[in-house]
Amino acid sequence: MSDVRNENNLVDIKNLKQYFNVNVGFFKSKPLKAVDDVSFSIKRGETLGLVGESGCGKTTVGRTILNLYKPTSGEIWYDGKLIKSPESIKEFRKKATMVFQDPYSSLNPRMTVSDIIAEPLDIHNMYKTKEERRDRVLQLMEYVGLNSEHASRYAHEFSGGQRQRIGIARSLAVNPEFIVCDEPVSALDVSIQAQVINMFDELQEKLGLTYLFIAHDLLVVRHISDRIAVMYLGKMVELADAETIYNRPLHPYSISLLSAVPVPDPKIARANKRVVLKGDIPSPLNAPSGCPFRTRCPYAKEDCALSMPQFKEVEKGHFVACHHIEDVNA
Repeated sequence: MSDVRNENNLVDIKNLKQYFNVNVGFFKSKPLKAVDDVSFSIKRGETLGLVGESGCGKTTVGRTILNLYKPTSGEIWYDGKLIKSPESIKEFRKKATMVFQDPYSSLNPRMTVSDIIAEPLDIHNMYKTKEERRDRVLQLMEYVGLNSEHASRYAHEFSGGQRQRIGIARSLAVNPEFIVCDEPVSALDVSIQAQVINMFDELQEKLGLTYLFIAHDLLVVRHISDRIAVMYLGKMVELADAETIYNRPLHPYSISLLSAVPVPDPKIARANKRVVLKGDIPSPLNAPSGCPFRTRCPYAKEDCALSMPQFKEVEKGHFVACHHIEDVNA
């Protein structure tokens, strides 16, 4: 795809693979290809949305980038440096953090809010005195709209939206430049989702953050993302800027995915054609040969079973992996 040393890019992922060995019988194991040869880059200060069905490998991409899972193969570049050695990973962890999906299970119930938020500061020895630590915690709480009197309370005393704010404050503790947001609003009420999304926008502007925003809610992704990448069964199938993906998707999977997005205007909704896919998503343990989408694709031909289509740039900044892109968009 793009040159890993492009100065505008903060994060560059090259041919990333994450396979998990799964037992399939007595002393037999088989690789589950959760992420299979994925490449993309994230520009400094932008938000890249990553979408796809449950089980397509979105979360695994985020966790592998942060080395929470050791990559099976591939390269992770951050700010022009290859992240591979233990030293480079340790430095990277001060600049890159994660907001987890479930605010109920990602916070320690035995720790006060103050200790939860300060945990990264403790790990990286980022303060000299207790006062400095307390001041930093209160500053972070203010960033995410929590009151100072919340500091001595416990996570179970808060609502879902407030718990997610605690998680976001914790992710900001080390002054990161890059945050992986793993479905950070999917466990929240719709009314709270908008507040949290707006807060992400404000924090990005205020602190100059770069996001990888993982979600399955396409309306949320459209609101926050500059560019959107679509994944299917461990593979990247389309990548373009947000408006292009929404107004003119080129891959048959993206077209189907976006046809399911609800439209508030009844006239437009009636005119829109819903593209319903046949069959279920195959298991990543027994993925189809060639293009993984071919078993559900109305345009699939023999060559789709023989080889995986190349993920190539079909227009400026618009990447698609499809053998029959002309047929799909005829």
